[in-house]
Amino acid sequence: MRYKIFEIAYLVIAVVSAYEVFAQWNVDRNRAYLFILFAVVSVFMFFFRRKFRKKLEERNKK
Repeated sequence: MRYKIFEIAYLVIAVVSAYEVFAQWNVDRNRAYLFILFAVVSVFMFFFRRKFRKKLEERNKK
């Protein structure tokens, strides 16, 4: 259960970062690029953690 919470947290971070990209795009382009990086890393971490959790659940089933 704890791993699912972290997965969801990474998705929340990605959504908030995407919102900040749109909010900052015309104000501060460098800051927007930083939030793009945060969003991409968060999505990557979501999929990485999900794969790790599923692998762990399969190992614990046996």
